[in-house]
Amino acid sequence: MHSNVYLPDAFLEKIESILPADLNMKDFIAYCQQPLRKSIRVNTLKISVDAFLQRAKEKDWQLAPIPWCESGFWIVADESDVPLGNSAEHMAGLFYIQEASSMLPVSALFMHQENYASVLDTAASPGSKTTQMAALMNNQGILVANEYSASRVKVLHANIERCGVRNAALSNFDGRVFGGWLPESFDAVLLDAPCSGEGTVRKDEDAMKNWSQASVVEIAATQRDLIESAFQALKPGGVMVYSTCTLSTEENQQVCHHLKNTFGSAVEFESLSSLFDGAEKALTEEGFLHVFPQVYDSEGFFVARIRKHHSVEVPSVHKKLGKFPFTKASKKEHATIEKALSDDLGIALPSDSTIWLRERDVWLFPDALEAMLGELRFSRMGIKLAETHKHGFRWQHQVATSLATGSEKSVFDLNTEQAREWFMGRDIYPENYNGKGEVIVRYSDAVIGLGKWVSNRIKNGLPRELVRDGNLF
Repeated sequence: MHSNVYLPDAFLEKIESILPADLNMKDFIAYCQQPLRKSIRVNTLKISVDAFLQRAKEKDWQLAPIPWCESGFWIVADESDVPLGNSAEHMAGLFYIQEASSMLPVSALFMHQENYASVLDTAASPGSKTTQMAALMNNQGILVANEYSASRVKVLHANIERCGVRNAALSNFDGRVFGGWLPESFDAVLLDAPCSGEGTVRKDEDAMKNWSQASVVEIAATQRDLIESAFQALKPGGVMVYSTCTLSTEENQQVCHHLKNTFGSAVEFESLSSLFDGAEKALTEEGFLHVFPQVYDSEGFFVARIRKHHSVEVPSVHKKLGKFPFTKASKKEHATIEKALSDDLGIALPSDSTIWLRERDVWLFPDALEAMLGELRFSRMGIKLAETHKHGFRWQHQVATSLATGSEKSVFDLNTEQAREWFMGRDIYPENYNGKGEVIVRYSDAVIGLGKWVSNRIKNGLPRELVRDGNLF
């Protein structure tokens, strides 16, 4: 129990003034003092929901479906002594540890099973919603994942890498730049805005230590700027979801109404009443979801789905990007690299991506990204395929985790002890086996990386940011 959770009196008075008539303060406080239920989302880029449920059954995990996300589950019981984050399935990218209500925004964005070719995630780190969108896009099109904090971009990239995402381009900007730099460029935009975090007390009992009404008002001003810019970056006819993990109307309904007041008939609020059975319990008169913790036994959250009907005025910006450091591979270069990848590892390149070169590095970019390359500076795009050397290509980790199926010719299966060693960044010394060149490494039918035979050992190719230590599976 989080009985020591800090809830300022001024905050409680404010909640009481906005709490729907069918809810009460006693329940609100009681739920704020309860720890969150554990919840996970199956990463369908790596495994089907049915196959994952079979694995969970074998591990004695008892799961309950989350009604607004087909791949989301509450963990009712977990008999393992190993933390979820140190399980083999998590490290292999088969699932993401994600709070249930955090799955709502992406579900709302894709509620009619839309096929978006270009999506912007304006505030992406740590990557729970980015990877959720990549899975719903089936790694197709382009997913621009932006994060303002440079230190958090590393976390974002590590999660994208672990989950096998290959259609993402990462950027590191204040989200207010997109309306001017990439106007009308995206079929869909997710703005999970930075907020006062009033809904997060169940996972952080000190979340409200620095809360004040003045800080709410201040951050709401930033949110109004962000939602304007996000809307300007959206194509006419496109859909935007605005969400927060806070409860104040200043940061939620009022921000959405500001957008409507600013852009008038271009803005339509689309009701989320049909998103899932029970959505009406949190529905506002505008069709938004205003989720108080006691409604679904979750974090507090807010979600609005907004349609853009026509163009709006966008800010004029002066661009000076400098020389783009990549060049597109020629047909001959592309064919050479494609053949080498097939010969060495048995992996085929996806048809919706193109090879780009930078000095000795070989990269694979989504074709849908090309139109944006001269418009914005990205910190990382697509996946790194290889480094060239005088004898050919040195293939990289993401070739295995993003492109391999596990059925290729050059695959080595690890046992449990070897897999532990692998995830701790150590080389593998198999008995009575001596291969040659790069090898796809697999554990329990899941591709977990790429190694290289060096004499009688497999040299570990796991990126440093994915190396783990401690209480592994």
